[in-house]
Amino acid sequence: MRGVALVTGASRGIGRGIALGLAAAGFDVVVNYASNADAAAEVKREIEAMGRRAHIVRADVSVSADRQNLVAESMQAMGRMDLLVNNAGIAPSVRADLLEASEESFDRLINTNLKGPYFLTQLVARQMLEHTKGSGAFDSSAGVKEGTGTFSSPKIINITSVSAYAASVNRGDYCVAKAGLAMMTQLFAARLAAHGINVYEIRPGIIETDMTGPVKAKYDELIFQKDLTPIRRWGRPDDVARAVVAIATDLLPFSTGEVINVDGGFHLRRL
Repeated sequence: MRGVALVTGASRGIGRGIALGLAAAGFDVVVNYASNADAAAEVKREIEAMGRRAHIVRADVSVSADRQNLVAESMQAMGRMDLLVNNAGIAPSVRADLLEASEESFDRLINTNLKGPYFLTQLVARQMLEHTKGSGAFDSSAGVKEGTGTFSSPKIINITSVSAYAASVNRGDYCVAKAGLAMMTQLFAARLAAHGINVYEIRPGIIETDMTGPVKAKYDELIFQKDLTPIRRWGRPDDVARAVVAIATDLLPFSTGEVINVDGGFHLRRL
């Protein structure tokens, strides 16, 4: 086994794809969800069918007590934490013009998409540091723990969005939260590198999930008729999962604070 991964928002969409991708790569997985217990149970069954352990924890990452319980229960069930994937996120309930958007919507988006991951990362990083102190140093050149040859060095991955830099004036709260998460990646990368913990940002583009379902017709037109992306198709959850697995399996050991775009080339400036 490669280690234990905690994936927030793992019951559906991108999070589900990540959880299954990590299990296929040899990780045991803590499946976090906020509301859809049946979907989380199905992810657990699929992980276990691959011969890996899975443990479900219901927690709303925007709630401090839930974050504390998520980490405590994960550690009790799995005994260690080798990878945190901050994936849980929500979209605005209503896409409102920047001049009309409500404070309630802003607070909701910031609390779930930025404040929650920020303080969950703080909790998990402390556990990672405690574990490394208690069980030996990490050899950053080899990418495995000295004396075991089994577990990769711990890592943290933040799933952001092209909305971290692409302005959408009818969902400013979402853009601000994702931009903050991008800076959070750099902050934790700088703080934790000396301890052998690398931190990464993955920026998905337009990914086909239930979250993008309500705007499917709009993006179909942009992708297939108006050439929004050089790679002319929708992204899939497994596209994001492949990037997560590449990081998790030590294919980028000399990178931290790095941004990996999984967006079909949306980020390219073209004339």
